[in-house]
Amino acid sequence: MLEFADIVVRALNDPIDVKISLSYNLVAYDISNAVRICERAEIYTLEGSDVMQKSRAILKSLGFLEKEAYDLPDSAKRFPDGAQYRVEIPSVEGPGALKAVLEEADRYGITIHRVSQGSGIQLLTDDEIHEMVEICAARGMELSLFVGPRGSWDIGAQPLTPQGKSIALHHEGIEQLVYAMEDLQRANRLGVRGALVADEGLMLLTKEMKKQGLLDPKFVIKASVQMMAANPVSMRLAEENGADTYNVPPALTLPKLASIRQAVDIPLDLYIEAPDSLGGFIRHYEIAEIIRVLSPVYIKFGLRNHPDVYPSGQHLEEFTIKLCRERVRRAYLGLNLLKQYGAEYQASDLGAIGLGVPQRSLDH
Repeated sequence: MLEFADIVVRALNDPIDVKISLSYNLVAYDISNAVRICERAEIYTLEGSDVMQKSRAILKSLGFLEKEAYDLPDSAKRFPDGAQYRVEIPSVEGPGALKAVLEEADRYGITIHRVSQGSGIQLLTDDEIHEMVEICAARGMELSLFVGPRGSWDIGAQPLTPQGKSIALHHEGIEQLVYAMEDLQRANRLGVRGALVADEGLMLLTKEMKKQGLLDPKFVIKASVQMMAANPVSMRLAEENGADTYNVPPALTLPKLASIRQAVDIPLDLYIEAPDSLGGFIRHYEIAEIIRVLSPVYIKFGLRNHPDVYPSGQHLEEFTIKLCRERVRRAYLGLNLLKQYGAEYQASDLGAIGLGVPQRSLDH
């Protein structure tokens, strides 16, 4: 029988991930069970290593890492202005909420680079969009509005079923794709230069829309967290198919995030605080490491412990404004920790290249 200490050392040093995972979990078992488990893993990995190495070789041949980036390397990648991070406040559902975000940002002395919205372009009036465009353009801040049409608001029942929820933000059939493209074109005409997309097909179509002049060439396509690409291969597909920035799933560990960063160059967006519907995680103390490993990254301050507000409107305006004020307060708390643990990391200035800053309309 192998000595316990030898098993741990071999598990830590061997590239086979199953042994690494076992080494992390040894404390959960008594020593005799741990020894038996590791011995079985030793036999399994030695017999199966040829197959696993061939699989890893395929990843390497395509330019991906062969295994998870447990060493957490520094990211040498940057935003076009050389910065490492930017700050995003989500669920800013209209002009009132936007004004509240800026009031709080000024009060706390923090910079917000991007505000995003979830209820959709179609549920904002032209005047509301114009007002948000004017405010963000004057500030040099990106405005990203979600595409309105989506499966969860259509007449089908599948998005309401336990197994069908994954289709909720996708577009069912040709007509919904057309509706979504029309929504994007309307936003573009009104001066918006950024939108959230949650459907792979629509994302690919946005590339063609830019080529044909239906969207501004600098229009920022932000892949929604609802797309849920959770590995480097899926993320590279998104980058190749039109994503200009991608909101990664919020529960990914730092090694998994580092592996994704090695595979793509586009900025990644990560919830530092996620709403309950996405897990409710609060990762304030990880911000410095997230920036180091994931640069260029949008650190995104959502808010847990509140009801769903989508679709929003005047009936929920007072409530959504309060939520936005608290999101900025949470951002202030997180950024204070960043000053303590990662003051050397560089943020973009407002108006920086690559931000989807709206273009003021000349005829409004």
